Amino acid sequence: MLDAVVLAGSSNSGPLRECSDEASEALIRVGDRPMIRYVVDALLEAKSVNKIVIAGPAKIKDIFPEESVEVVETEGTALENLLRAFKAVDTTRRVLVAACDIPLLTPRAVDDFVRRSREQNIDFFYPIVPMEQIQRRFPGITRTCVKLQEGTFTGGNLFIINPAAVVKCAPLAENFIYYRKSPFHLCRLLGFKFVLKFLVNRLSIPELEKKVSELMGIKGKAVITTFPEIGIDVDKPSDYSIVSAYLDKSA
Repeated sequence: MLDAVVLAGSSNSGPLRECSDEASEALIRVGDRPMIRYVVDALLEAKSVNKIVIAGPAKIKDIFPEESVEVVETEGTALENLLRAFKAVDTTRRVLVAACDIPLLTPRAVDDFVRRSREQNIDFFYPIVPMEQIQRRFPGITRTCVKLQEGTFTGGNLFIINPAAVVKCAPLAENFIYYRKSPFHLCRLLGFKFVLKFLVNRLSIPELEKKVSELMGIKGKAVITTFPEIGIDVDKPSDYSIVSAYLDKSA
């Protein structure tokens, strides 16, 4: 079992402001509860998760009475908050990290990702979801995606990280987090050769794994998952409408 960190420090100052006046994105209500409650409930039910630490505003403590859930107050960037949360978990082994804005997450999706991420010599596991899976299950949802030799994928919102490796590559990790929604800018970080290959759809998964690992000084691996819930975050009004309708229908 792994300890888990949920990143919930983002203020509601972007496109979702028109959907809710909550100060924190994590507390925006989707369906019948705050968005972060769905994520934490999935982690609580997952067989592969032990302790859960939320990096977010103090107000979040009010909705999590569970003893197995701890809240660490945020006061910086996503990476700074992650490092602060690491102080409250077992860092002698890898840690599962989740975004707070994936309310469709399920315990099965969590357990499947953990099961696929067991190689001992890997510092960073990153899920990628085939776009055909997203479109089949949730038509109408739009995602940032990239076309690779193996298919067209969108990135997921769960990660498994070796805490020691995060400290080692912190400056570059900040850039990758900042540009995570822009495949073109991510390729620019990797070099001119990768920009060209990206533009003509010639990049492959092993090629990207190798380059990112060399650049950041850690060993990373992309994990193809067939659980589209991992790839659907709520970061704009159209996402909010589709996900809300889905949750209302499932209730």
